[in-house]
Amino acid sequence: MAGRYYEKRKLSSEIKKNEDEDGLSVSEVAQPEDPFKGSAPIPEERKSLYKRGKEFPVDGIKNKKLKGFLRNTKKHDKAAVNQAARYELLLTEEPGYIETAEGEATWEIKQREIADAADITSASKYFELRLDQFGPYSVDYTRNGRHLLIGGRRGHVAAFDWMAKKPMCEMNVMEAVNDVKWLHTENMFAVAQRRWTYIYDNQGIELHCLKRLDQTLKLDFLPYHFLLLAANARGFLQYLDISQGQIVSTINTKCGRLEVLCQNPANAVVLLGHYNGTVTMWSPNQKKPLVKMLSHKTALRSIAVDQTGNYLATSAQDRKLKIFDVRTFKSLHTWSVPAGASHLKFSQRGFLGASFQNVVEIYNNPCIQPPTNPYLTHKLKFPASDLDFCPYEDVLGVGCADGFVSLLVPGAGEPNYDSFESNPYRSKKQRKEWEVRALLEKIQPDMISLDPFQIARVDMATAEQLQKDKEERLGFKQESPKFEPRFKKKGRSKSGNVEKRKRKVRNEELRKKIRSEAEKNNANEAAESQMEANVITKPLEPKSALNRFKKKTK
Repeated sequence: MAGRYYEKRKLSSEIKKNEDEDGLSVSEVAQPEDPFKGSAPIPEERKSLYKRGKEFPVDGIKNKKLKGFLRNTKKHDKAAVNQAARYELLLTEEPGYIETAEGEATWEIKQREIADAADITSASKYFELRLDQFGPYSVDYTRNGRHLLIGGRRGHVAAFDWMAKKPMCEMNVMEAVNDVKWLHTENMFAVAQRRWTYIYDNQGIELHCLKRLDQTLKLDFLPYHFLLLAANARGFLQYLDISQGQIVSTINTKCGRLEVLCQNPANAVVLLGHYNGTVTMWSPNQKKPLVKMLSHKTALRSIAVDQTGNYLATSAQDRKLKIFDVRTFKSLHTWSVPAGASHLKFSQRGFLGASFQNVVEIYNNPCIQPPTNPYLTHKLKFPASDLDFCPYEDVLGVGCADGFVSLLVPGAGEPNYDSFESNPYRSKKQRKEWEVRALLEKIQPDMISLDPFQIARVDMATAEQLQKDKEERLGFKQESPKFEPRFKKKGRSKSGNVEKRKRKVRNEELRKKIRSEAEKNNANEAAESQMEANVITKPLEPKSALNRFKKKTK
C-alpha cells in the first residue's frame, strides 16, 4: 500500500511540474478536430429492414400527456431501429448459396453432390429415415429448429433432436394419425388422431385428451397467442387456448371438409382453402370470414404464406401455381406446373417448396418474379405427404410413404437467430425463463385482425360518440352515478352537513329541470302568439235592423 501511495504521489507531482513548465494542463492542450463528427450515418435501405409499421401522426392529439407519451414512444422506436441497423455488422453469419460452373443449372445438381461439396456439419444434415411400415408421414419442426416431430398415418409418432440424432420418444398410438404439431416448447406436442386430439409430453406420456376437438384433419399453432388451431372433417374451425385449457372460439365455416390450412405469421389470421377454389381468412372474433377471395376455378390442394405476411401461394387441380399479394388481394404471378402441387411451404428467406407426386421442387424468391426453372429438384420413390423448412437451417424436411428425408437447400434458412426469440442452444433454465416471459407477454385473441398495427393507432372518436356506441352495445342508457360528497375534516363531514350538501345538489338539479321546462313553455307560448298574430280574421258584417229576421244557426 505504501509503495502504491508513493507512486501515485510521484505521478501527481510530475503532472504539476509539467503544468508549471508549459503553463497548460493536460485537458487544456489543443486536441486535433475530428473530421467525422457524430455517429456514423446509417443507410436508409438498412433501416427499412428493421422498421415495423407506419409512423402515426402526433400533432393532431389534444391531450398533452398522451401526446408526450407517444412522442417518447416514437423516439424509442427510432432509436431501436438505428441500433438494430448499426449492430448488423456484428452478424457474422451469411446465408448459403450454390456456385455452379459455366453452363450448368442449379436444378441439375443432386443432393449427394451438395453433401459431398459441403462441410462435415452441413453434410450430416442430409439423411433419410426408412420407415416403410407406418407411412405416409407428417412433419413439424420446433420454432428454434432443434427438434423434429413425425407422425405416420398408421399410428407411429416419434420426436427427437435431429441435430444430435438423439431420440426423445417413440410410440404407436394404435390409431390413424392425421397431423402432428409442436406447441410453444419442445416439451409438448399435439397429435390429431382419428377420433380425438391428444396432447403428449416429450416422453410420450399422454397429458390431455381433447374430446371437443374431434375428427381433426389439420393442426396449427399460434405461438404469440398460445392458441391451438384445429380444422375438422365437418367444416368446423376451433381455437383452443393451451395456457387456460379453454375453447376460445368454434366457427362453422359451412364450407365442407377442411384439409387445406395455414396461418399468416404477420397477423395470426388463419387461411383455409376450399373445394370451390376460394380462400377464406378467419379470426376468432367473427363467425364470418374476414376475406373471401376466388383464387382458382378448381379445388385447392395447398396454400402457404411467407414470413412477411405479404404474399400468398396457392395451388389447385388446374395445374397452376399462383402468387397473390395479401395486401391488395390481387394475383401477381401465375405459371403452369407438371401437376397440381399437393404441398406448399415458404422458408424464412422466401424460398418456396412444392411437391408434385414424388418430385420436390424449390423455387428461389418466386414472389419477386415468376421462375422459369426451379432452384433445386429432388425425386423420391413414393409421393411426398408433407413439407416443412427447418428454421435457421438450410434444410427442408419431407415426409413420404416410406419415411422421412432431410434435404439440403443452401440459402433457405435465416443465418442469424435472435436468442431472446428462439435459441437453438438454450439451456433448461433459459427455456423456463423464456416460457414464463412468453406467458406474461401473451397476446389476447381479441387482437387478431387483418391489420396488426390497428392497436397502435389512436382512437380519435369523441366522448359523445363513444357514449352513443356504448348505449347501442348495452341496449339501454345507464343512469348517472349518485352524488357522493367528498370527505372533509374538522367536523365538516358530519351526517347533517353531508345531507345538506346532497340536498343542495339535488335542489340544483331540480332547479335546472324546472328552468328548462319554463323556457320550453315560454318558447311554446311565444310561438302560439306569433301564429295568432299572423292569422287574418274575417271582417265583421255591419249591423242592420233586418238582422233580426235571419234564421239563427246552431
